[in-house]
Amino acid sequence: MKMLGIIFSNIYDNQLGRLTEHRAMASVPYGGRYRLIDFVLTNMVSSSITSVGVITKSNYQSLMDHLGNGSEWDLDRKTDGLYILPPFSSGQTTVYKGKLEALQGAVNFLEHAMPDYVVLSDTNIVMRIDYRDMLKAHIKSGADITMLTKNCSELDEDVIRDTIVRCDESGRINDVRILPTDADKEGDKMGLGVYIISKKLLMKIIDDSRSYGLTNFERDCIQRSKDIINIRSYNHEGSIVVIDNLNNYYKGNMALLDTKINRELFVKNGPVYTKTRDEVPAKYDEYAVVKNSLIADGCVVNGTVENSILFRGVKVKKGAKITNSIVMQDTVIGKDATIANAILDKEVKISDNKMIVGDKQYPTILAKGVTI
Repeated sequence: MKMLGIIFSNIYDNQLGRLTEHRAMASVPYGGRYRLIDFVLTNMVSSSITSVGVITKSNYQSLMDHLGNGSEWDLDRKTDGLYILPPFSSGQTTVYKGKLEALQGAVNFLEHAMPDYVVLSDTNIVMRIDYRDMLKAHIKSGADITMLTKNCSELDEDVIRDTIVRCDESGRINDVRILPTDADKEGDKMGLGVYIISKKLLMKIIDDSRSYGLTNFERDCIQRSKDIINIRSYNHEGSIVVIDNLNNYYKGNMALLDTKINRELFVKNGPVYTKTRDEVPAKYDEYAVVKNSLIADGCVVNGTVENSILFRGVKVKKGAKITNSIVMQDTVIGKDATIANAILDKEVKISDNKMIVGDKQYPTILAKGVTI
């Protein structure tokens, strides 16, 4: 059975503050050379999904620049391929408020798609998964909707438990709670924002949502329909990184310095595809000292970098020291400057002898293009 992919690129935008002021959640940089959408797209194409629609809402210029024609993910095809689904494309007069309204704008794309099943996915969770295994379980169980979940007991304490489910012995979901205060009871599972559903049923849900003014997929569909249709859980056993606020974005990047997590995301399950940028290899000058860090291509390091992630094209001048920080593309760190527990967005310029110091629990954030 073939599958169609639908990606929601703007869900959770309001939870990353300055990082999503000028970009969609899906295009937030991650891990030195990737964007969050790279992991979702890689999972889809590795699962033999050859037609993917990316639903946008706002601030999607950088996302479009990153995706291009989809060639990096082998989605530049004469048939199928990568489709950007902008707002107002189907006659809407207002920007969508939730996933159901977003799907209403994708009706034409869905109607003309050939696959029988649809994978719906957010972009705020970094993981590797083969959706073909999930589809087999979906068909075998006779489910109407299959939700990808993770045991709450395996999540970090500060991860926001937004959609929590419980299942009976067969795996059918019989309880759904939205943002509960007691989400760590034995047997609780958190929804990971990924669903498999037949195209026929999805079209009916979209039609009903338009008729009844429904907007929220989890509350208005999953929670309300759990006793009416067969909704089942498919548990993800691998590592995940949940990006649901700025602190967890910081921790999620730092987690890549853990060899086990890094190998599971980038080696064990094959490469993660992203937009290529022709750069020379990273250069380490005479005074460079680098410990336990990820350094992307194009960087020039002539200072000290410890427990940090440097994106492409970062320049660290003599005497500068960077610790426990995320430094994004084309940022320049001046001589004898100190950066600690910080997130520096793209193209930031730190002058000589300046000091930017935050706390590991509350890192300092500098917006794109700032000069200090």
